[in-house]
Amino acid sequence: MKFFRAIFIGLIIWIFGVSIFLLSYFMPVMDDLDFQANLVLSLVVIPLVWMGSWFYYTNDTTTHGLLVGFVLFLTSALMDALITVPYLMAPFGETHYSFFSAPSFWLIAAEFVLTTLLFWNFRVKQSNQKTINSK
Repeated sequence: MKFFRAIFIGLIIWIFGVSIFLLSYFMPVMDDLDFQANLVLSLVVIPLVWMGSWFYYTNDTTTHGLLVGFVLFLTSALMDALITVPYLMAPFGETHYSFFSAPSFWLIAAEFVLTTLLFWNFRVKQSNQKTINSK
């Protein structure tokens, strides 16, 4: 596995995710802006992780999607612990405990891992099997 590549992609996904999360507060569509931001993030994370998986697997077709998904997610979770919670959420009364125990956080974590796993299953694994079968 190419850990630095996966960590770099996880950082890029985190940057885009946090940016979109914050931008959604400036476009109020719902009364509950926190719910709106989490909803937008949960919808946007799927294509972000899909593109990140595509970028990762352009040079590595041997690493299982579950492992890549966990590394991408753990990178984003670490950045949330170091930057998002203390600088963006704590001023509004959020704590590390409340952030990491929220169901929306775990929904997004599942999306990270499942999206990467699905990408690996449909794009990488099938491609590898076609290559093996053609030999």
